[in-house]
Amino acid sequence: MSMDPYEALGVKKSATDAEIKKAYRKIVKTSHPDINPDDTGAEERFKAASAAYDLLKDPEKRARFDRGEIDASGQETPQHQYYKQYAGGGGNPYQSGQGFEGFEDVDLSDFFDEYLRGRGAAGFGRGGGGAGFEGREFHAHGADRQYRLEVPFMDAVLGATTRITLPDGKSLEVNIPRGIKDGQTLRLKGKGSPGIGKGKPGDALITIHVAEHPTFKREGNDIRVTLPITVDEAVLGAKVEVPTITGKVKVTIPKGASSGQVLRLKGKGVLPVKGKRGDQLVELKIVMPPKIDAELEKCMRSWRTKHGYDPRKGMKT
Repeated sequence: MSMDPYEALGVKKSATDAEIKKAYRKIVKTSHPDINPDDTGAEERFKAASAAYDLLKDPEKRARFDRGEIDASGQETPQHQYYKQYAGGGGNPYQSGQGFEGFEDVDLSDFFDEYLRGRGAAGFGRGGGGAGFEGREFHAHGADRQYRLEVPFMDAVLGATTRITLPDGKSLEVNIPRGIKDGQTLRLKGKGSPGIGKGKPGDALITIHVAEHPTFKREGNDIRVTLPITVDEAVLGAKVEVPTITGKVKVTIPKGASSGQVLRLKGKGVLPVKGKRGDQLVELKIVMPPKIDAELEKCMRSWRTKHGYDPRKGMKT
């Protein structure tokens, strides 16, 4: 897998956002694992392109990568990471109440990088003089890593376990708690970047994006369903089946039902890990027959003559 996102997408460093997006779509169409199940090379190209596009589509991340501040996986490059973590630490002998006044136009990372080379790669306080460093080692927590995970609607509502593939090709098991909402973030302790020295590893932060469902729509902890009914069911009433997130149930359509009328099914909504279970809202929609035959037309004409009414009476312009 290429470590250069531009190379992974087959574009120049000067490519526009539109050119990057076009290149990514082309690779998705030709190298998606579902299209090429037996081609391991296609899968690798797809993974590399996805990781590259996640970085380059973000203007801020792209600019930081171009400046060498982060690597292709979006993590701080060592020279910037070590400087930022050490500069604010309590063991930094150059830190004082006055801060770094007078150095506003100086790239202190260059200075610190030069200092590290002089100290050697074995760690701070090992070899050489230098007041304030003897006997001190450098330890820091690993950086958190952020991921985006799209989950099916039913998995988000009922809970599930899935696996995600990381940019380095490794996989990670993720437990989706029931009732999780779109945009919520899961934190997996210790699944981020490794720590430095004796520092603990960072966490994996997984932002959940819930896919749409063809039948159900979530409103808080309630589930809304549009239920088509026939003309005769609306006039005469009926008992019909309606789908819920846990299976089909029978619901009574009252006589004289109208489109837009909402029936409430108590306790048939989302049951979150914490909080009260919602209901299912069944919105009725009268659907006319595919063809108006002579019998129905005759019946309606006769009914209109004797019982016609104006449902728009009182509407204001």
